[in-house]
Amino acid sequence: MEEKVPSPLVNTKPHLEKLTLGITRILEASPGVTKVQIIEKEPAERHMIASWELKNDCAMPEDLKNFYLMTNGFHMVWSVKLDDQPVPLGSLVINSISNLTQLTQSAVYTLPNSPTLEDLEDEEDEANEDRPEKPHFDARSVIFELDSCNGNGKVCLVYRRTQVLQCALSTVAKESKIWFLDRALYWHFLTDNFTSYYRLLITHMGLPQWQYAFTNYGVSPQAKQWFNMYKPITYNTAVLAEESDCFINKLDPSKVFKSKAKPAAPSQRGGTPHPPGSQKGSSSSSSTKPSSGNPARK
Repeated sequence: MEEKVPSPLVNTKPHLEKLTLGITRILEASPGVTKVQIIEKEPAERHMIASWELKNDCAMPEDLKNFYLMTNGFHMVWSVKLDDQPVPLGSLVINSISNLTQLTQSAVYTLPNSPTLEDLEDEEDEANEDRPEKPHFDARSVIFELDSCNGNGKVCLVYRRTQVLQCALSTVAKESKIWFLDRALYWHFLTDNFTSYYRLLITHMGLPQWQYAFTNYGVSPQAKQWFNMYKPITYNTAVLAEESDCFINKLDPSKVFKSKAKPAAPSQRGGTPHPPGSQKGSSSSSSTKPSSGNPARK
């Protein structure tokens, strides 16, 4: 059996604690979190990795290979309590080797003569100094799905096909990177290797749409509410830079709560000091009014 029934991490096994980098303790200590579960998976056999490499003519990156030798995929979910009912929220997924399939093998549409992924290829926005060349749906790239992101996009392991593909598989492995494909079929670069991506996955705790924090348009307003409630251990500060005004309180108490000085009550004997900012003429006229009325009372 590759998968086991998920169970709460009350008696967490040492290898699961190592695999999750201690994120389970942080989640269990967070307010509102009710269930943290991991679907245990057996380690992959070496012949399974070798078979995948021969089938796809690609050498699996060494860090991803070591990951599969520890567990053949990863699936962790956690829930929050809303109206006394547990509601699934976080999801951390790495596909197993059997599900690490090429993206181009699945059709975009099922209708005859429907457009393919290659027909939707966008040649704009090529490589620059800050970002490598984006993947292509044609023969220039080999794309494998790591996570379907609950329908919000796809995290992919992307190989850049080279001329020595058939001769030296190790050369191709150096060209593999992790990209995010959003629902509009636009590519967004995530990391250079699987280890860095796995850290992003863990530190963002599988929050909904966390991959969109690395896009130009960011996460949705609904997902941002969850981010504010369960903030990731780390966050893409570049995305927050444009929205820093939303988190800064511009209230200046010295200006808002500044009021005019209340004039002192008139005194019959006089000698009351003038309040700050008051004019002598107004204060002198007010002080003479009571004295002018004294003869009338007599």
